[in-house]
Amino acid sequence: MSLPYAIALAEARSCLAAVADAATDVYESSHYERVLIDLDSLHPFGPALSPITGTKPELLDRMEAAVDHMLNLGEGDLLSLELLLVRATDPR
Repeated sequence: MSLPYAIALAEARSCLAAVADAATDVYESSHYERVLIDLDSLHPFGPALSPITGTKPELLDRMEAAVDHMLNLGEGDLLSLELLLVRATDPR
């Protein structure tokens, strides 16, 4: 795992955790926690979370940018990252 990929992974994890913490109900929170668990399963020894703040749209935008950066770096399971991105941005 390269340093730029690890930084993008940490950003994505932090944003998902913050969105889960700020969720308006238990179902929304559970959804984002499951997406975070899916991301962690792709990288079980990834970087730790760092505290992060922002509105839900801001955090989801930052998470999307981080996952896009991970995809552009071409490391990891690209299909799983794409699917994770879809699940995070469309909670239906």
